[in-house]
Amino acid sequence: MPLNTQSAPESKAMLWTGRILTGLMALFFILDGVGHLMKPAPVVEAFARLGYPLSASVGIGLLALICTAIYVTPRTSVLGAILLTGYMGGAVSTHVRAGSTLFETIFPVILGALVWVGIYVRDAALRKLIPLRR
Repeated sequence: MPLNTQSAPESKAMLWTGRILTGLMALFFILDGVGHLMKPAPVVEAFARLGYPLSASVGIGLLALICTAIYVTPRTSVLGAILLTGYMGGAVSTHVRAGSTLFETIFPVILGALVWVGIYVRDAALRKLIPLRR
């Protein structure tokens, strides 16, 4: 008998809100990963500006795609969210070190939070584990 780790959401609206948000985050990270693999001019420029060798781009892109695949798989979505949170933490660290603008530094934090919100609104077990109190 398969183990179902996701509980039913409180409403269909919550379920669909979570699915849509998760889908948008997955789309962002897929585009990010593919961009790192294809190395268009903006990626090349960003790597130079941030002080990373362009040779690191493929590994970073593969990491983003693997973490995203884990995130969109229902049984491993929480692990994927943890991994994407770490990935975004690396982005924050990079932008702090490079002296990037406030928006460039905070944007990965916003994405990391949205990754969790997508799971949180659709998974009652996670809401039970981390309750928001009134």
